[in-house]
Amino acid sequence: MTTAATVFAATMAFAHSGVANEAVKARMEAMKAIGGATGTIGKMVQGKTDFDAAAAEAAAATIAEKAAMIPALFEAEEMDPESEAKPEIWTNWDDFVAKGSALEMAAKGLDTSSLDAMKAGFGAVGGACADCHKAYRVKK
Repeated sequence: MTTAATVFAATMAFAHSGVANEAVKARMEAMKAIGGATGTIGKMVQGKTDFDAAAAEAAAATIAEKAAMIPALFEAEEMDPESEAKPEIWTNWDDFVAKGSALEMAAKGLDTSSLDAMKAGFGAVGGACADCHKAYRVKK
């Protein structure tokens, strides 16, 4: 494991150490993975890091993979004081699942072959995240 991966894993473990509910912890870890992968692409799009097609492709794949897991991760209505999930997730289930699917499709459709192509499609990924967060996330 690289030093960066070790630091990331340790940070993730610490960040969720106060979460007692394992189902909630799994959801939070998936969301953090999506956030990390989005950050990887975002830094390239913003010119903060050099474009790396392989890293961008891996990040987009992570976003799509974790987004596909959203319905299963949230299926049980479980909460924890550390959770950022709003109860509306379960009262508006079909809309919530559709928003997760939109993120998955945006990530799968993201062309990571060049920086220009990625810039053109990255707004759809960010927009899908924002749409869901506006409706279903409590920012803590």
